[in-house]
Amino acid sequence: MFVKKKCDKVIVFLNLTVLFISLNNLQRWLVYTGHVSDLFLVQHFEVPWYLMILPMFYAFVTHFLQVEEKVNYFLKFSIFLFVFELLIRLCFISYVYYDVPDRNPSLILKYSLIEDMFNLVYSLFLFVNASIIIFKRHHLIAYILSYDDLNWIKWFIRMGGSVIGFWAVALTIKVLNGNDDAYKFLNLSTTVLLYWIGYQGFYKYNVVRDRISLRTSIETNKVLINPHSNIELIKSSNDFFNEKHQNDFNKVKSHIINNKLYLDPLLSMESLAIDLGMSKSYFSKLINSYSSYNFSDFINSLRIEQAKKFLSNNDFSEYTIVAIGLECGFNSKSTFYSAFKKFTSETPSSFRDKF
Repeated sequence: MFVKKKCDKVIVFLNLTVLFISLNNLQRWLVYTGHVSDLFLVQHFEVPWYLMILPMFYAFVTHFLQVEEKVNYFLKFSIFLFVFELLIRLCFISYVYYDVPDRNPSLILKYSLIEDMFNLVYSLFLFVNASIIIFKRHHLIAYILSYDDLNWIKWFIRMGGSVIGFWAVALTIKVLNGNDDAYKFLNLSTTVLLYWIGYQGFYKYNVVRDRISLRTSIETNKVLINPHSNIELIKSSNDFFNEKHQNDFNKVKSHIINNKLYLDPLLSMESLAIDLGMSKSYFSKLINSYSSYNFSDFINSLRIEQAKKFLSNNDFSEYTIVAIGLECGFNSKSTFYSAFKKFTSETPSSFRDKF
C-alpha cells in the first residue's frame, strides 16, 4: 500500500478485500471464544464486515480487467448500505436497551437474521455479475487475456461459489433451529479464500502490470535485440553451405527479429516457412545447418538474448523476472528458467545481480 510504484486502485481494492475478510473472521473468532466486553452495546454491535467483501472484490475485478468504465461496480451503494446497516443496528440496540423489559435481545437477533439474508442476496448478485464478466463477456476482457489467462481468478470464482454455498447453508440452519455452528465451516472456507486472493492476487497483478509496461517498451523498440545478435553460426565445407543459403538464413533471421516473431509463444516452424515461401524441410535444414540449434532452440536463444537485454538494463530492475520471461515469448516460469540456465549456465536472478 505504501510503495509508491506499486500502489494503484487495483492494489487498494485487493487490500480492502483481504482486510474485510480478515476483519469478519476476527470478529467471528472473538464472538466464538467469548472475547467480548460485558457491555450490552459491545455484545450486540456486530459490524457487517462481510457485506463489503464482494463489493471490494467486484471493484478489484473490474479494475484488474480494465473494464471499470464499462461496468458499474456498485461501490458507492455498498458503502451507503454498510453505514445504513450500522445505524439501524444501533437503533435496535438502543431501543432494546432502554425500552424492552429485561433487555431481551430477541429483536436484535431477528434483525441480524434479516440483515444476513439481505446481505447474502446482495453479495450473490455481485458475485454473479463478476462471474459473468470473467466467464461470458470475453469481448470486455480481450485486452487483459493477452497478458493473463485468468485461470487463477476463475478458480477464485469457483471457490467463492462454494463459500457462498456454505453461507446459504449456515444461514438456513440458523433460521430453522437457531444453531450457528455451521458458520464455522463458512469461516474456514473464507480463510482458504483469503490465502488464495491474498497470495495469487498480488502476485498475478504485479506480473500483469509489469508485462503491460514491458510490452510498451517492446512496441516502441526501446530495448530490442537486432538481426546481428550474437547467434553462433556453423561453418563447414558441406555442399549445402553456399552464398545463396547463407543469404536465405540471414533473411529468415532478420524476418523473425525485425517482426518480433520470437516473442510469440505460439510461433511455429510451419507458419514461418509459409510466410517466407519455403518448404518446411528446406527451412528446417537452414536453421539446423547455419545455427548451432534446432528450430526450437534457435527461437529460444533469441528469446534469451531479449531477456538478457531487459535483465541487464537498470530501467527494468524493478520488474519481476517472471514477467520478463513471459514477455520474451516463454509460456511459463519453468520453461524460461530452464532455457536461461541452458543457454547461459546461470539463473536469471544471478545474471541480473551482475548489473
